[in-house]
Amino acid sequence: MSRDLPLIDTRAGWQAALRWGFETARQRGARRITCVDACFETWPLDDAALLEALTAWLRLPQRRLVLLARRFDEVPRRFPRFTAWRRDFGHAVEPWQAPDELSSDLPSLLLDDGPVSVQLVDEEHWRGRAAIDVRSAALLREQVDVILQRSAPAFAASTLGL
Repeated sequence: MSRDLPLIDTRAGWQAALRWGFETARQRGARRITCVDACFETWPLDDAALLEALTAWLRLPQRRLVLLARRFDEVPRRFPRFTAWRRDFGHAVEPWQAPDELSSDLPSLLLDDGPVSVQLVDEEHWRGRAAIDVRSAALLREQVDVILQRSAPAFAASTLGL
């Protein structure tokens, strides 16, 4: 596992850091990866290599990918490959919609169940940080858990119609 932390100072740097976060979490055997963003529009969710890696990871026992957003309205249009992929992993992907009163300040971050975190601190200037630090990841997880406890399931894996 690489200890070289990615630099986040551009949109491309943010996306590279997210890929690093997914890969680092996967390599260290994380059972849960949590992704938080208002709408995920800047995430590389349609990246074929990322989806392939997530597929291999989710096929392992007791793996969960948790998504927390203000809304998922644009995800099917922006990320058709991810949307189709998500249908096959409805059992392991948990999308949640934050309540209105808590959704305006959602952070943009990726966390595993251990020390890995990737956070976009300033979206306007594309500044953020990637870390392998137990304490900072735990603090971020606590903040996210408070919101998750009040959130509702969203972004159904399939749409049932009549």
